[in-house]
Amino acid sequence: MRFTPAALALSLLVGVSASVGHGATHDPDPRAAALVADGRSAAEAGNVQAAVDAFEAALAIDPAYTGVYLDLAQAARAQGLQGKAIHYYREALEREPGNLAAISGEGAALVEKGAVAKAERNLARLQSLCGEGCAEAEQLAVAIAQGPPVRTADAALPDNAVTQN
Repeated sequence: MRFTPAALALSLLVGVSASVGHGATHDPDPRAAALVADGRSAAEAGNVQAAVDAFEAALAIDPAYTGVYLDLAQAARAQGLQGKAIHYYREALEREPGNLAAISGEGAALVEKGAVAKAERNLARLQSLCGEGCAEAEQLAVAIAQGPPVRTADAALPDNAVTQN
């Protein structure tokens, strides 16, 4: 009984130090970092599929590298796959719940998909985390103000060409 306070204090110290160590930033594997750099170069050159391949290879090497999920999400958005991008942003947020870039990116993908109300929730979350003046909140506010892309009926019409079977 007389060791109970000391045992509680010791267990609290161990628990706090373990959680601090767990929350530390992750140093990516150098091979994964090189693949991410290759993927970013490919994305800038307009070769989105090569970028996705490089990012997925980096993720296979280092699954704890959160930045890869953000790059994959950007590539998915470039391909017009907003649902897939939202999935990648949420994977990044599972690993780093306070990642401002992931919250902002998810909000922008939600706007592109037409879910403006959900994007406004992301904006409110960003503003509570970093204030209205942070770059991520401003980018998402601009995306929400622009609204979802307008799709016309002409874009949805099938090709009228007749083909022989």
